[in-house]
Amino acid sequence: MASLAPDIGAAHPSPPRKIHLARLGGRWVSPVVLLLLWELGSRIGLIPERTLAAPSAVVGTLFEMILTGELPSNLLVSFARVAAGLLIGVSLGVVFGLTAGLSRTGEMAIDPLMQIKRTIPALALTPLFIVWFGIGETPKIALIAFATIFPVYLNLYSGIRGVDVRLLDAAKSFGLSRSEQIWHVVLPATLPSLLVGLRYALSISILVLVVAEQINASAGLGYLINNARDFMRTDIIVVCLMVYAILGLGADWLVRIVEARALAWRPSLVEQ
Repeated sequence: MASLAPDIGAAHPSPPRKIHLARLGGRWVSPVVLLLLWELGSRIGLIPERTLAAPSAVVGTLFEMILTGELPSNLLVSFARVAAGLLIGVSLGVVFGLTAGLSRTGEMAIDPLMQIKRTIPALALTPLFIVWFGIGETPKIALIAFATIFPVYLNLYSGIRGVDVRLLDAAKSFGLSRSEQIWHVVLPATLPSLLVGLRYALSISILVLVVAEQINASAGLGYLINNARDFMRTDIIVVCLMVYAILGLGADWLVRIVEARALAWRPSLVEQ
């Protein structure tokens, strides 16, 4: 009976893989159809250029802005704003999450304030931040930092409080001190939750950047959008929106890579 197993496997390829590939190809059908209809509507005049540029015009503008250096230089400015805001927001979120998650006193001091912060939309603070910090770079970075604190804090705090007590009991039985328990047991166990919070924070940072760069920006993607709006250049607006989307997808992809490497020990329930 054992000798028949290879023959059976060779005669019947795995059907789930074929289904998976078919679904993967099928996911591109509707976007391609939408682009074709969009291009057709622009060519026959159904969609005026000043309302929405054709996909072919958008692609041409994209290459032109890359070759002239206009897009890369402004992209670097936007990237620097996101990086600075994320560095501040994620750092504060980690500190607050650790303090509230590991200490009852820290929880009583920090968690009520974080819950209040959760109910305040970050973008609603834009006028107040302008009053406090002016119209330079500071309010843009402050908005991104403020918006990205809570996702990191909440997921890290929940991850710490969700650590299996049996793991801590086992660590105590091996004679680990409080700090060693945190380093060797609590932090590794909460890493999946922290990475989920980081993914949320990255997505939110891109969304907030779109609004933050409308605050008297002299460079960046928001600056390009404002200028394009004044001259009714919908092709440039669409290019910048595409870049915003790519930034968001790229950030999520980066965290997925980190997650795959850092959590290689975690079993997967998804069939490959």
